[in-house]
Amino acid sequence: MDRRGASTQCLTFTLGGEVFGLAIMAVKEIISYPAPTPVPMMPDCVRGVMNLRGALVTVVDLARRLERTPAPLTRRTCVVVVETEESGEPQILSMVVDAVNAVIDIPQAEIAPAPAFGARIRPEFIAGVAKVEGRFIILLDIARVFSLAEIGAGAGAANVSPGP
Repeated sequence: MDRRGASTQCLTFTLGGEVFGLAIMAVKEIISYPAPTPVPMMPDCVRGVMNLRGALVTVVDLARRLERTPAPLTRRTCVVVVETEESGEPQILSMVVDAVNAVIDIPQAEIAPAPAFGARIRPEFIAGVAKVEGRFIILLDIARVFSLAEIGAGAGAANVSPGP
């Protein structure tokens, strides 16, 4: 997508009052927030699992994964089901967001690299920052945000939920 005039289609959503985006190609579906089943000994950012048409899907609290305080659940809270790859294998995961906004086209010329400092998110989680209609949208690198190896490594004693 380095061609002049090319654009990226992104799903935008709100988390903690900020607008984020991710490549629409990673999104499988959006559903209302289910009550996930807690699983003992999971990292803090994992709320549990849900049944999605017979398949168990991990439910990740995106706010906690980004080291933020989760917002209270509301009518607009939903789960975005995404597909990423881990060691060449497709992985289906889901993330809790405060609200889904829209699917938008972002011109490549409007996407800047992740800032070296100043972002309240780990730089490796940011694919870029786009300015759209006067607002900044943080574009997430979904493969890095949902690295199973890293999430599992973060399951140290301080980060593990003992379960119910």
